[in-house]
Amino acid sequence: MATITFYEKPGCKGNLRQKTLLAAAGHTVLAKNLKSEPWTVDRLLAFLGKLPVADWFNRAAPAVKSGEIVPENLGFEDAQHLLLDNPLLIRRPLMEIGEERMVGFDTAAVDAWVGLKNVELPEGNIEACVHGPEGHGSCGSHAHEEEEDARCGTH
Repeated sequence: MATITFYEKPGCKGNLRQKTLLAAAGHTVLAKNLKSEPWTVDRLLAFLGKLPVADWFNRAAPAVKSGEIVPENLGFEDAQHLLLDNPLLIRRPLMEIGEERMVGFDTAAVDAWVGLKNVELPEGNIEACVHGPEGHGSCGSHAHEEEEDARCGTH
């Protein structure tokens, strides 16, 4: 079993579902706050560098959903600056085991990486944000961070 450093937005129900799944598969999850982590360009690129720039972004972030930020239209350096200025724009979770890193929570990729040991997977997109019984929301807002933090219990 692996010990996984898991960078999350504390209180995010989607991240909670992901951590629960990893723990059910026998892994140890060390959760860290994505917002308060001292990110640098090099450290962030260790996670994101192999992905296309557009895949660096949290698609549930209101600025992305509203079209204020269009990841497909951003250059490498502009994207880096946006993510460093507002870590809630970073696609999450970021996961790390030693020098190996993963971005997002695609269950097939996570299973191939660390093994999910035939744990029953929840229905729906496990990478999606979940708020309340309606199952939608925005874990990633900068503009609406206070409102969202109240929903996600992180204020």
